[in-house]
Amino acid sequence: GFPSPCRGERRPKGARFFEALGATDELSSAIGLAGEFSSEKGHTFVDQLHKVQCMLQDVGSNLATPLSSAREAHRKRTSFSEKPVLELEQWIDNYSEQLPPLRAFILPSGGKSSAALHFSRAVCRRAERCVVPLVQAGEADPNVAKYLNRLSDYLFVLARYAAMKEGKEEKIYIKPEP
Repeated sequence: GFPSPCRGERRPKGARFFEALGATDELSSAIGLAGEFSSEKGHTFVDQLHKVQCMLQDVGSNLATPLSSAREAHRKRTSFSEKPVLELEQWIDNYSEQLPPLRAFILPSGGKSSAALHFSRAVCRRAERCVVPLVQAGEADPNVAKYLNRLSDYLFVLARYAAMKEGKEEKIYIKPEP
């Protein structure tokens, strides 16, 4: 079919915009799962994950409001500022300062919380790959792509932090012998 995004403009389901919306929705679901595992372990960053999920709703609103064809009032209501990007950068710095230096490639591991955060990071990278063409085409705010880019870094650092706090070992990459 030809569903219509928030602003009534009909588009084919295969449109890039629907792919980006779906990936963003999947990312929110993955973060929700990671948040549940993290909550069970008493992690204090769970509120941040909830805030990220709310920001992803704003990402979806921006994506559903094509900059090239939406009315000015709609574009203003769904604009995406740089403030959430800067907040992610602060969070990244805060957790990074508490982590031991990374000396090898690590594999998604480190307990359920950490592994779920690593999975969320991978979904985030896919969402970013779906959003970048929309930004390049002038259909989405560049801050949306920046947010997803920094979000994947945040999720990586947070996965390492969760493993450390839970006393779980991060598995490192070992090159197989030929």
